[in-house]
Amino acid sequence: MTEILSPQLIILLCLFAFFCAVFLLIGCRIGFRQGRKREQAEWEGRKVEGIVRARLKHSRSVLGGLVSEQIAPLLPHFPFDPGDCRFIGKPVDFLVFRGMNQQRISEVIFLEVKSGASKTLSAQEKFLRDAVRAGRVRWVEFDV
Repeated sequence: MTEILSPQLIILLCLFAFFCAVFLLIGCRIGFRQGRKREQAEWEGRKVEGIVRARLKHSRSVLGGLVSEQIAPLLPHFPFDPGDCRFIGKPVDFLVFRGMNQQRISEVIFLEVKSGASKTLSAQEKFLRDAVRAGRVRWVEFDV
């Protein structure tokens, strides 16, 4: 009962096995590529999500700082009369005209309000501070 396989059948079986192996290799390669692409997309998604969170946190702190700068004269421990203060924003937050409410200005003060963790002055604020401290401040009238 032992039959010998014909050469054509052996060739067909070998070709079938070869094509199965090729398709298996191609399928594995495609699967690995898709898996790597998916992993990279997930990693980039987490990275972008972290960046967005950091930007939102920074944006909230900046907005909180802007709000606290403008309401600073209304706080109970504010050292000047709120009526003497004029908000400017940049490069300094307030100009305080001490005595303006009593119609007798005795002093002009450049006031920078700091809130939150950042207590350092910007480069422009430092230049302004140094100019005021050095007395490089003057009065000019412009007639239109």
